[in-house]
Amino acid sequence: MSHQELADVADEYWDWKLRTEPISASLIGVHDYDSELGEFSREAEDGQIADLRSFVARASAIDPAELDTQDRITRDVLIFEAENAADVGETRMAELAVNHTIGLQALLPVVVPQLPIETAEHGDDFIERFSKSQQTFDEMNARLEEGVASGRTPMASTAHKTVEQVDGMLATPVAEDAFMNARVPAGVEEAEWKDRLAEVIRDHIRPALQSFRDTIADKVVPAGRSDDQPGICHLPDGDVTYSRHVKQHTSLPLDPEEIHHVGLRQIESLAEEYRTLGQEVLGTSDLPEIYSALRDDPALHFAAGAEVVAASETAMAKAKAAMGEWFGRLPKADCVVAETPTGPTAFYFPPATDGTRPGTFFVNTADPTRWGRFEIEAMAYHEGIPGHHLQLAIAQELEDVPEFRKHAQVTVYAEGWGLYTERLADEMGLYSGPLERIGMLSADSMRAGRLVVDTGIHAKGWTRQQAIDYFLANSPMSQGTVEGEVDRYIGMPGQALSYMIGRLEINRMRAEAEAAMGDRFDIKGFHDTVLSSGLVPMETLDRMVREWAAA
Repeated sequence: MSHQELADVADEYWDWKLRTEPISASLIGVHDYDSELGEFSREAEDGQIADLRSFVARASAIDPAELDTQDRITRDVLIFEAENAADVGETRMAELAVNHTIGLQALLPVVVPQLPIETAEHGDDFIERFSKSQQTFDEMNARLEEGVASGRTPMASTAHKTVEQVDGMLATPVAEDAFMNARVPAGVEEAEWKDRLAEVIRDHIRPALQSFRDTIADKVVPAGRSDDQPGICHLPDGDVTYSRHVKQHTSLPLDPEEIHHVGLRQIESLAEEYRTLGQEVLGTSDLPEIYSALRDDPALHFAAGAEVVAASETAMAKAKAAMGEWFGRLPKADCVVAETPTGPTAFYFPPATDGTRPGTFFVNTADPTRWGRFEIEAMAYHEGIPGHHLQLAIAQELEDVPEFRKHAQVTVYAEGWGLYTERLADEMGLYSGPLERIGMLSADSMRAGRLVVDTGIHAKGWTRQQAIDYFLANSPMSQGTVEGEVDRYIGMPGQALSYMIGRLEINRMRAEAEAAMGDRFDIKGFHDTVLSSGLVPMETLDRMVREWAAA
């Protein structure tokens, strides 16, 4: 009976997630909620928190001793995901949700072209969805006004940058609007479809964006925090808020001070590798000189977006050719590279479950000169193969597990695996040469620095400039990249911790399995164990690896 009880909770939870996250549902090919944008009101948030608490209570009441291995994993993941979502929901981050790098206004132009609009009905639902834009942004505006009233606001500079961003969007001719890149449904005359898109942009999306912009400019900017107080430690209950975000993004009960010092040690340990490769590639072992050359030498940077895409595709082809030697289980879905002028520097979209869209590694080429030639291989291996594509495509293709587990949201597992594969790619011999291996170190500097900077901002009260200065002194990242990274961390407390914490945990599990198994250790078996059950919290993954090693 315990199995059936858990299956019922898992199915209801998945149906609830699809209903409350309608854009995510559309992206994976579930069309039941294609006409919805989602609810953002305080009342809706309260209801969602109550629902999540109910799912946690029902799953927790099931005795794990009565469950088989996969059911125990299902119970673990459901409780982790729902409990942490409820905990973070209670921190009311919607009251300060203004950010030019990760805000809804920045993400929608990236998401819209990926929506699987395959039929005329899907197209009708798309139009209906975005005709509701004003209601969505009215709810978001109300939350921002609540934040102003309670003294919970973002930095004024971030709010001002968001206003400028929206102004730019509104000034763009409608024919060039990012929403015009939505997929044309099959069987629909393209000119007619474009006319309908232009109408919904003109009559619904842009007026909603204008109201959002005006709320931020008129109410949030004047009440915004200074750049000297970017962290949530400066807000009421900031310590509790940050601890909940740390737990959500690492799945572990870690102390921010402990995380901070782990980051410092990681930065220090990278120095010798830089000196060795720097001498070989750049003719110097002086760290500041190495960082300066990587940051500023035009010869070490791309000049055109097409070059960035071509280098990414070359790296992906090498990884595809080699992955069969390191993984027993391979995804059925393909992974492709795509260029984008908006969104994060690089990111991955998993394939649609109905096969209408392959896994896609996006590279932002708005300013191709920001891409170091040494960076692209490590990034391709992280975002594509053997990183997120193997991880997420395999998860979606799992059989005989509840549907929600195929799309679970466990940041530390997702990003920890991505970062683990950057070093794994070195073991696999994928890097073209010592310059590209320096790119691996550069990526490590960013992820180790994130432990220092995120905790510095949100737990230790660092200023925005302190965070920027630390990165510039301890990595080869450019000024523009560093500023974008820091602003992202300010808007997403704790998320940046997931990468290095996750990798360190996976490395620890692998080392312990190698020590326990000796000659019996098989790298394919280890990787298949890590990838065989979808995204899971670190404690669950640790148990899975230990059970595999013991067996």
